[in-house]
Amino acid sequence: MFKKIRIAVLLVILCLVSFSTWLTQARSTDWNNSLWVKVYPINADDSDASRTYIDRLRVDDFSAIESFIAREISKYGHTLSRPVRMELGNEIHEQPPAIPTHGGPLDIMLWSLKMRWWAGSVAGPQDNPDPDVRIFVRYHASSGDQPVLENSVGLQKGMIGIVNAYTGRQHNGLNNVIIAHEFLHTLGASDKYDIGTGMPAFPLGFAEPERKPRFPQRQAEIMGGRIPLSENSARTPNNLKSVIIGATTAQEIRLTD
Repeated sequence: MFKKIRIAVLLVILCLVSFSTWLTQARSTDWNNSLWVKVYPINADDSDASRTYIDRLRVDDFSAIESFIAREISKYGHTLSRPVRMELGNEIHEQPPAIPTHGGPLDIMLWSLKMRWWAGSVAGPQDNPDPDVRIFVRYHASSGDQPVLENSVGLQKGMIGIVNAYTGRQHNGLNNVIIAHEFLHTLGASDKYDIGTGMPAFPLGFAEPERKPRFPQRQAEIMGGRIPLSENSARTPNNLKSVIIGATTAQEIRLTD
């Protein structure tokens, strides 16, 4: 009898957690109220350059993300003037769980659970109230010989993003593009590029799929990630002024039916 009661209690807790997660995700894309998105900087390479850059960060450094989301949702008939409100949290002095580079669905699921626990444990003490979305930005010192950064990632469950970025004001625009990309992942948007080549997938990853001639494109679709210039070449947008939310992404985040 005790075992049955324990199982019943666990099932009730699981149902409550699942319902709470669903409710949070549904509210995050009803576009009736502002979403609070908090950025937590992390010194990824333990360098003085990254430390200095983080010390000089201000919330205004991320205001372009607010403007981008407001501009794009207005194209789909939404009138909320400030759909996203960016916040800047205190520096986090602990690295997130490493993303598994190999492994199956179980490894990814386990990492996701670790990530959600880690995010709550390191950011929770400074959050009152909790933000809707947490984005942890791991800064690496920029130099002449730029290292290739690890992939960034956004989780819809838990609404958490991990972004790998470079220091330096010249990289602010690109950093905001990546943050916006991962933020939209937390709302349910999917990638629209070829994982092997990084090229935007046609037509969903193109800002102007009906453009003739097709190339070069003038803008990037946010989840396509890059501006296609030819069949085999694309460039990374410098900032969010040359990025749009395409029709399929808009549908995924419930801007349209």
